[in-house]
Amino acid sequence: MSQTVILIRHCKSDWDGSTGDHTRPLSPRGHRAAPRIGAFLAQHGLVPDVALCSDALRTRQTWAGIADQLPGAPEPTLNPALYLAEPEVMLKALRAADAATVAMIAHNPGTAALAWALAHNPPNDPDFERYPTGAVTVLRFDNGLAPGEGHLLRFTTPRSLPDPR
Repeated sequence: MSQTVILIRHCKSDWDGSTGDHTRPLSPRGHRAAPRIGAFLAQHGLVPDVALCSDALRTRQTWAGIADQLPGAPEPTLNPALYLAEPEVMLKALRAADAATVAMIAHNPGTAALAWALAHNPPNDPDFERYPTGAVTVLRFDNGLAPGEGHLLRFTTPRSLPDPR
């Protein structure tokens, strides 16, 4: 069975210093970006069966904005281990998800490193190299979820997407 993995770095967060890192909310720009990602996923028929999400406020808010645009979006599975996780921890969580399409909303540098490690054919795109906030990589795995085995289906960033409103 093939599996589709959607790796999402949380959208732009607010750095006002009034809260700790774990409770940092999205910035206004981040709140505008999340629905763009959701509309992009919906347009391409990429509605996950499972959404694995770091329990940080900014990742939960990112998923909420994305899910608002997706018909039948699942409730997120909050996983404290995904907060600032290393790629190995993220890969373990993805492998444990028993679903045809899995979204993971997490943080850098782990999300970028995992995208690079999993992609058989990473895009020749400077945004993929820097993996900005809100970046989305969609990979298909035909022979198990393993490094270098993901076939790139899509890569985008919020800045390259239109406002869905």
